[in-house]
Amino acid sequence: LFSKELLLSSFPQSGKTVLANFLTESSDITEYNPTQGVRILEFENPHVTSNTKGTGCEFELWDCGGDPKFESCWPALMKDSHGVVIVFNADLPSHLKEIEMWYSCFVQQQFLQDTQCLLIAHHKPGSGSDKGNLTLSPPLNKLKLVHSNLEDDPEEIRLEFIKYLKSIINSVSESRDREEMSIIT
Repeated sequence: LFSKELLLSSFPQSGKTVLANFLTESSDITEYNPTQGVRILEFENPHVTSNTKGTGCEFELWDCGGDPKFESCWPALMKDSHGVVIVFNADLPSHLKEIEMWYSCFVQQQFLQDTQCLLIAHHKPGSGSDKGNLTLSPPLNKLKLVHSNLEDDPEEIRLEFIKYLKSIINSVSESRDREEMSIIT
């Protein structure tokens, strides 16, 4: 079994924890409590395999608290991560402006590839947001962007997340293969 660490980071009150619970099929949290530091969710996804035996991969999803007071902890959380999911509330203009900071800190400074990053525009229940009017500036416009609305279409985000997990497994496998070849040659 493969064990991969993924970071789920974002702004306070973006819906990240509710989304993390849904994607990992963890317990439901009904009231808002800001994540303090980090919350680690271990899960296995049977739809994502790392070998021909068809066994599911194990993942750790690190739900990082988005409050700037935890910024000094972020480097330790980012160490050895294989992917980053940045969740933001598309209805808040301040989130759109600050995504670049998250991308720089959690992706670029960790030398992750853009394919190892997923942007999720999370729409909270009752927001009635339009998915089509979101334009991101470079370099964010190169990233995979998916919209999440657990009220209207929860399975759409689940399928997109499975695709993302598969891409992380492929990326890690390719990197490991390159490492092994460099040792042999």
